[in-house]
Amino acid sequence: MAEASSYRAALVRAADHDRYLATLFAPAEHRGALYALYAFNSEVARVREVAREPLPGEIRLQWWSDVLRGERGGEAAANPVAAALLASIERYHLPPKQLIELVEAHQFDLYDEPFATLDELETYAGKTSSVLFSLASRIVSGAEAEAVAAPGGRAYTIAGLMRALPLHAARRQLYVPLELLDRHALKTADIFAGRSSFGLNASFAELRDVARRHLATARGQLSALPREALPAFLPLALVGPALDRLERSDAFAPAEFAPWRRQWLLWRAARNPARIAG
Repeated sequence: MAEASSYRAALVRAADHDRYLATLFAPAEHRGALYALYAFNSEVARVREVAREPLPGEIRLQWWSDVLRGERGGEAAANPVAAALLASIERYHLPPKQLIELVEAHQFDLYDEPFATLDELETYAGKTSSVLFSLASRIVSGAEAEAVAAPGGRAYTIAGLMRALPLHAARRQLYVPLELLDRHALKTADIFAGRSSFGLNASFAELRDVARRHLATARGQLSALPREALPAFLPLALVGPALDRLERSDAFAPAEFAPWRRQWLLWRAARNPARIAG
């Protein structure tokens, strides 16, 4: 049991270090469930890297959907992430439907077809990051805190996708909605060639504005949260500073935080919750 728990924590530490650090500020009795949730998310979110091709990726995602529907009993019990996730679902009364929708949303990652509109990107963010914040809040406090989770997840996703542009462009995958490309006369060929342009800068400026509006909405609702819920939202402390750095750097060479600074921003937010979405 302890070995499996260490495995899940190590998986999150490697794949989602910010949430790993944030979990250290949660009460010890809830950390196992948080690591199970985040380990599951990491397994699903990196399916393209693991599967390489769409069909095996679809099979892996379908396996997770089956697990959440209770259709892979023996296999799930033998999988340290699936077993812990199912136990957490039962203990904290997490809705499997939201987790299934999270899995289904990540089918988009397997293919190279871009989002048509900004609304589609925000829907993707709502079914992935927003759900993750909501369920983490439910684990640590019993409250879903949707008023913070929904906009916070959208801001977190948009900032993360902007940081990941070089990776996505290298594999000819595009998360910038076609709506923005058309509005700013941006050609996909320039993105895939790794060429910065006025159109790309204008598209990113619009995405930053959208992310900042969502972050401001989340900030306005933070004071209504029970204090116990705050560890679930600590990763939001990185979004504002990340957007500021993205604004000052080339889209294909995004400025990253030093590891110590990421830890310091999370620690500072844990000490002063007003900085969580600051």
